[in-house]
Amino acid sequence: MSTLPTPSTPSVTAPDAAVRTVLITGTSSGIGLAAAIAAARAGWRTVATLRDTGRADALRKAAAEEGVTLDIRQLDVVDEESVAAAVNGVIADYGRLDAVVNNAGAGHVGTLELESVADVREVMEVNFFGVLNVSKAALPHLRATGGRLITVTSVGGVIGQPFNEAYCAAKFAVEGYMESLAPVAGAVGVDVSVIEPGAVATEFVNNIGLDIEARIAAAGPYADALRHYVERTVGQFLDGAQTPAGAAEAVMEALTADRPAFRIQTSQWAREFTGTKLADQDGSAVVGMTGTWVS
Repeated sequence: MSTLPTPSTPSVTAPDAAVRTVLITGTSSGIGLAAAIAAARAGWRTVATLRDTGRADALRKAAAEEGVTLDIRQLDVVDEESVAAAVNGVIADYGRLDAVVNNAGAGHVGTLELESVADVREVMEVNFFGVLNVSKAALPHLRATGGRLITVTSVGGVIGQPFNEAYCAAKFAVEGYMESLAPVAGAVGVDVSVIEPGAVATEFVNNIGLDIEARIAAAGPYADALRHYVERTVGQFLDGAQTPAGAAEAVMEALTADRPAFRIQTSQWAREFTGTKLADQDGSAVVGMTGTWVS
């Protein structure tokens, strides 16, 4: 009978070992930036990582305005060597890792007939396998400190949304993986939580890089449905989007609560929206609701 290898437990001794250390991915903007500032303000040694450190100006400016110190480092979640270098660097410099916030990800709008399977794989690589890369590298160190593994997913990880098939599939995968991992990690002292934001200001329009009119013009038989979807969704982001700082409060809840919940929504709207799915045993309520978005 085969046995699982026993990973080594890293040392957590260091001159300043009592200071809690958190590593956050995807901190150039949005929730990641806000969470990094909030964690530093709360007294955490905060390692704020991003794929391109040339995009760290907003992060540095926010830290200066708040009077907090961040350790800004490069980390590309889809590059295992980059992930290992970042995590190992934190341990080498600080001797411990108490929490990880998987925030890095990429939005995507499309539908199966109009895009390639390779496009879908790319979305999964960033939003799902990137989370696994960071979590796997961090877990031995989180075991050593009785730490926390926190992942920002989406309400799209609970309710599938039109023209978001690939994005929602990746977020569904993250939710399923972490829900399955939670009791296993808990058995070795690591708390696992997922954070479920709804619309957050600037993310949809600015981060997806979607040329709306060009995409609709190229949508063929899906053009009308896509236009309805875009009008509804852009309106939601412009009129009712939550601030990144508001969403980051849920990250801090997972980071600091004595017994953090597994699933934490970032707003009352997100709680009500995900509640539709969690109470919908035959799926008719969700499909009926999202059907109105495209007609």
